Amino acid sequence: MRGIREMVHSATDVILTLNSVKGKNLINHDVIRPFAPLRVTRWAISRMPFMKFSVFHILLFLILLFPSIVMPQDGKEPFFMKEDFDTLDNWKPLYFPKIKKHTSYTIAADDHERYLKAESAASASALIYKKEFNVYDYRNMRWRWRAENVYEKGDSGTKAGDDYPLRIYITFKYDPKKAGRLEKLRYEAAKLIYGEYPPHSALNYVWANKETTERIITSPYTSKTKIIIIEKGTIRVGSWEAKEADILKDYKDAFGEDPPSQASIAIMNDSDNTGEGSVSYIDYIEIHK
Repeated sequence: MRGIREMVHSATDVILTLNSVKGKNLINHDVIRPFAPLRVTRWAISRMPFMKFSVFHILLFLILLFPSIVMPQDGKEPFFMKEDFDTLDNWKPLYFPKIKKHTSYTIAADDHERYLKAESAASASALIYKKEFNVYDYRNMRWRWRAENVYEKGDSGTKAGDDYPLRIYITFKYDPKKAGRLEKLRYEAAKLIYGEYPPHSALNYVWANKETTERIITSPYTSKTKIIIIEKGTIRVGSWEAKEADILKDYKDAFGEDPPSQASIAIMNDSDNTGEGSVSYIDYIEIHK
């Protein structure tokens, strides 16, 4: 029994080390966490009178002994998306009818990593992830972003200043079966203009241009969109910042009610209102249980 316990502790060290790689969460921490206080050193393991195991054998052992480490008990995948931006194959562009100049979205790379690079110059357009998700199954989001600059004329809550070097949208799908009579009429009219229903509502996670004490504000264009200020001002400009959000909690805080179940994610860097320009990056985005 002692040998098995120590092999589990050693495997915990290995997996937690592997798990520290950016964006590569390999295990269910709730399962593995109880073993952490009993962990022993690799030096001690090497002195034990049993054969040494490769990483593959250790992982195989854990899968057989603790299946829930790699498979959630409810049978659902732990992640809806783990986007590392090696390519843009999972995304499609979104252009706005009255805005002719579009933001550039490309994959940038250095010696070790690849990133999404968003570059605007008095422009606006977005990227939308091609798949939808159920926000009640996948309520948590985490990401890592960097802004090279903010906008001098940017002013949250005003139409003239409604530009941000970084936005992550979570949009919620309109369901005509759950709409009232007047709401149905408005959405049907919008569908005639745009060819499809607009979103029911949206959360807009932003890097704000100026310091502010407010965390949640209403979009100057529609009360159906709430702006959640995640980062603000120039203090952290130029540095990578890791962030996370509880989408369900943020929606309830912003709207005072539960959201529709189906949601989509989009990314935008826009500067059409201020006429300025910016460069920003996103390292990864994950949406998970």
